[in-house]
Amino acid sequence: MNKESIWGANFRALTIGIVLVVTATAFEGLAVTTIAPGLSKELQGANLYGWIFSAYLLAQLIGTVITGQLVDKKGPAQPFITMILLFAVGIVVAAIAPNMPILLIGRILQGFGAGALINCVYTIITLRYPDSLRPQILAVFSSAYILPGLFGPYIAGLIAEQLSWRYVFWLILPFVILSAILTTPSFKGMKAAGGAGSSRNLFLPFFLALGTGVFLFGLGEIPTFYGIFLSIAGLFILGFPLYKLMPQGTLVARAGLPAIIASRGLFVAAYYGTQTYLVLGLTSVLGLSADKAGLAVASAAISWSVAANVQAKRDTADLGAGRKKRVVTGLSIMMIGVALSAPLAFIPNTLMSVTLAIISQIIMGFGIGLAHPTSGAIAFSLAKPGEEGKVSAEISVADTFTPAIGIGLGGAIITVMTTLGFSQSFSITIALLLQVLTVLLGLAAATRLPSQSLLKTEERTP
Repeated sequence: MNKESIWGANFRALTIGIVLVVTATAFEGLAVTTIAPGLSKELQGANLYGWIFSAYLLAQLIGTVITGQLVDKKGPAQPFITMILLFAVGIVVAAIAPNMPILLIGRILQGFGAGALINCVYTIITLRYPDSLRPQILAVFSSAYILPGLFGPYIAGLIAEQLSWRYVFWLILPFVILSAILTTPSFKGMKAAGGAGSSRNLFLPFFLALGTGVFLFGLGEIPTFYGIFLSIAGLFILGFPLYKLMPQGTLVARAGLPAIIASRGLFVAAYYGTQTYLVLGLTSVLGLSADKAGLAVASAAISWSVAANVQAKRDTADLGAGRKKRVVTGLSIMMIGVALSAPLAFIPNTLMSVTLAIISQIIMGFGIGLAHPTSGAIAFSLAKPGEEGKVSAEISVADTFTPAIGIGLGGAIITVMTTLGFSQSFSITIALLLQVLTVLLGLAAATRLPSQSLLKTEERTP
């Protein structure tokens, strides 16, 4: 029996480094989810609430694709060192932001840096860990959310309530510096297989982000003619780069790698969209403090980690044969959790609303904990030598593009509906129901995943 472990002498240092990087970026993401309602109110930018998240995700998309091509040529060391510095600069800019536009600039820098960092981590996993160990390291990847999930949202909410949301960003900075000091030695000297990247593809993520931004801004201006025009223009701008950056057949969830990317993008979007508008409903409609609302977000991160370790043990037991089943099962469970969150804005009793929110997030977190690392293991097994960064970028784009669209679309729905006279409670409920539909589509795409992990690599767009 194979006794190799990610905690063995050959992988221990690298595994610890991955945990540090993921923990730092996870804390930042979870903390901002909790403090976003308060900071948008203080900076008088409630109309830009959705962009706190979308700006980050769109910039993350650009950083992901560009870094994917760089690491295939040069390895992950140089991009990693550069982008962790950029991530730190973004945190400082957000912490001192005097208004919402400056804060969004900080979020863009954070997103670009985070996208590059996570891409480097995914590439490391593909290059260094054999397929039999990838479910384990991906489970640890998810488990790196435990401490941020346990304490991040609550601590962020408590700091925001007692001091200021600005101190939350300052708190993240030492973790970033520490992860850079301890992780960089593990990345140095690593070389990718020298895949040939196309320089023209460097422009594609910029056009994809531009088109997505125009589309989301246009949605916020609907029902005006100006808003309709911008929405249509944004779709035209983003269509071509999205087609070129994704595996061929992703938009129709073609069986194999395209279905993996399509399903993953959809269920990740539903996860973050649900958390974003759940917190907004709990704080803005039900009047809960940020620290109490953060408990719901924390419960999802914990159950995600538990489920991720469950799937790793099952993968070892069945040698990867049950990966498709675990993704489908996970998304079925996740859909139940997302659906339970939809009516929360209409529950007047605080205890009942908080209880239901926590239960819904535990269920949702457990479901995605089964599906997320398993889908990654399937995708990584299909990576060709020299294209590890490309596959990592495709996965990361799936993790960023659809959440940006989903969160932005939800924000646009709330803005338009409240403008038309609907209550905020009803508007938030519709935004949450959109997440139910999104995870349902992800489940449908998951039925077309390969039944085994080691399959012939799918043909992808050059």
